[in-house]
Amino acid sequence: MKEIIAQRVFSPLYIWLDLAFIVVFLLLLLWQKKYMTILVGIAAGIIYMIVDYGIFHLALHTRSISPGHSLFWVLLYMSMSYGFTNFTWIWLWISRDSRLFEWSTLILVWWFACPLIVQSYAPSEWGFITIQRTTGAYHGMMAILLFIGYASLIIYNFWQRDNQKRINIPWLLAIGILVQFGWEAGLLLGGIRSAAFASITDKLATMVVNSLLETNLGMPYIYVLYLLYSSRFTEQLSRRPDRIHIVDRIAENNRERQV
Repeated sequence: MKEIIAQRVFSPLYIWLDLAFIVVFLLLLLWQKKYMTILVGIAAGIIYMIVDYGIFHLALHTRSISPGHSLFWVLLYMSMSYGFTNFTWIWLWISRDSRLFEWSTLILVWWFACPLIVQSYAPSEWGFITIQRTTGAYHGMMAILLFIGYASLIIYNFWQRDNQKRINIPWLLAIGILVQFGWEAGLLLGGIRSAAFASITDKLATMVVNSLLETNLGMPYIYVLYLLYSSRFTEQLSRRPDRIHIVDRIAENNRERQV
């Protein structure tokens, strides 16, 4: 199987516009008192930086960037942008936020619009940043984590006799795949993802494999963390007056989709 290469080519203007969006998004989350959601996004950004720079670059040497640009600072931006935006969205989705449609539309429209804005208004003298990573060194480990996570949920559902306390696995799959797919599609349509690849097959392969694997592998673990937290605390970081068992929290979360 041909190795998947994840590559982005973009103007520095893309970074500045995206950072401005993240600030607006953060302010909106604060306005709506989504305090735990914000903390999850910040934590995800830090974890992504540790993985991307510490493991992918320093340990596995899979990262490269065009000369004249700082790999550390570009990766810090990319990790915080991806980690914060995608994982706040995942947390809002898992918690079945009442404004999920509005949050989703805001994020998806931005992912589509930002590259097109940059194409029209980026100063030519700013040049472009080309950054890429090979995946052969770690996609196998990601696949193992993906299988272990979903296999554990499936085994739990086999064991659980109460239908109301079973985990909605198709729903988690939809979140894990579609969140990454929305991001990948925005980058591809905007000419950022795999811009230097001539073959449409190579472009689509990166989008499809990443969508199925890279965010989706974490969904079982994120959901368990969400259950552990939300069974004891609220979104506003206060203790629940009615602390419940994690299994009962699954049933409660399943009922929330009907509200």
